Amino acid sequence: MSKHKDEHGGQYSHRPTWDEYFMLLAKLAATRSTCWSRPTGAVIVRDRQVLATGYNGSMPGVAHCLDEGRCYRRRMRVTEQDKYDACRAIHAEANAIAQAARSGVSLAGATVYTTLSPCLNCTKLMASGRIVRVVYEYEYESPDSTRDQAWLQAIKDAGIELQQLQLAPGTVRRAIDLLTSLTSLRRPLSVDGRPVRTPEEQ
Repeated sequence: MSKHKDEHGGQYSHRPTWDEYFMLLAKLAATRSTCWSRPTGAVIVRDRQVLATGYNGSMPGVAHCLDEGRCYRRRMRVTEQDKYDACRAIHAEANAIAQAARSGVSLAGATVYTTLSPCLNCTKLMASGRIVRVVYEYEYESPDSTRDQAWLQAIKDAGIELQQLQLAPGTVRRAIDLLTSLTSLRRPLSVDGRPVRTPEEQ
């Protein structure tokens, strides 16, 4: 977490780390998700530059679960064990990798920021693309905990660095403030240039 230490800055003085910044972008990408069960977003980054983004949703030309009002896999009564044979959604990481491929962008040496730890299929795609690091917010959990742990181990076995990241409270507060207000509204400053605390910051 990065903070500029002054007595006037309040929440405006909180500056996210680079990892937090890109995780915020992944969370924002998740707002485009059309999955009822697990809205997920992903951002692929190298040298602090965004290469591609993605979110989970149905493949092109196929109806979205969000539009239909219910989960396709559950409507088809497909079991948890067989869900990857029936779910019509493309995962956020896979969509981001496909976006990079369509644009001819190499992902070698890149980091994936994702709101959910990757499944085995996405792990294989990332390893094939020579992605070297995954930063995730929430650890995938399902009725099959042994499988979930095997997926995490597969990422490590592929030589991909794995890190879980929870956003600092100050980062969340600042993001909410900027999202729920006019982001670039002029902030009051004193005659010597210091930020003036708003009533909410008193």
